[in-house]
Amino acid sequence: MAAKDKVFYPKNTLNINGNLIDLSSPKIMGILNVTDDSFYDGGKFLTQKQISRQAEKILEDGADMIDIGGYSSRPGADNISKELETKRVLLGIKSIREVSENTVVSVDTFRSEIAKRAIEAGAGMVNDISGGSLDKKMFQTISHYNVSYILMHMVGTPQNMALNTHYDDMPSDLLNYFIKKLKELTLFGIKDVIIDVGFGFSKTTLQNYQLLSYLEFFRILNIPILVGISRKSMIYKILKINPEDALNGTSVLNSVSLLKGAHILRVHDVKEAKEVINLVSLIHN
Repeated sequence: MAAKDKVFYPKNTLNINGNLIDLSSPKIMGILNVTDDSFYDGGKFLTQKQISRQAEKILEDGADMIDIGGYSSRPGADNISKELETKRVLLGIKSIREVSENTVVSVDTFRSEIAKRAIEAGAGMVNDISGGSLDKKMFQTISHYNVSYILMHMVGTPQNMALNTHYDDMPSDLLNYFIKKLKELTLFGIKDVIIDVGFGFSKTTLQNYQLLSYLEFFRILNIPILVGISRKSMIYKILKINPEDALNGTSVLNSVSLLKGAHILRVHDVKEAKEVINLVSLIHN
């Protein structure tokens, strides 16, 4: 096959609420954190009015889906109660639905109870940072409601993950982790799965860059790949800046991610991510 004929993005689809999402071209997941503890936007979107306005902006800027999170997963984050997380998430989904009835909503949670309540409120996807490791009922819940599932890699919890960064061979260790988890998901009859290698979770700064350099390695799984690299410490620590100044670095690494086969970009800044996708897509056409 000639280089110019190479198909870079495999023909992948996701079934979300009965609608097929074509991932043969990259999609954007807009981040909407309804917490007061997130590393970048904590405390900005807490009221229904604030959430609705941000949801409207995310969609106007070109997002294909919105990821709502009520539990901060930054390193060392507070371990909040299920009741508080549920309250935040349900308010978030309600606020998004006021703006758009048909928007694909993902819920960012590792707790099956919150996933259940969110799905019943209209979420069509669960984004689980623990890959089912922190709640043994998660896979059963995903199977019961037949929703899409984002399977992320993390060792430990948000409170101690920074201490769990030892790997014999990181790309191979992660590949084995995904193979094992995907087998479990298959046994539960779960078909619509996305993998997330977990940048910033149980990895040192330099390990994050090693992982990015090997990102295409995970395409062997023939599973859509989500990259969540937006404004993370692997950018601002290297550049010696703040998360507020890390947009340019985010765009650079999102570009690299697309060139290495990412299907979904999870971002705070949708407009800029859309521009990245539009430009990078020309390289493959």
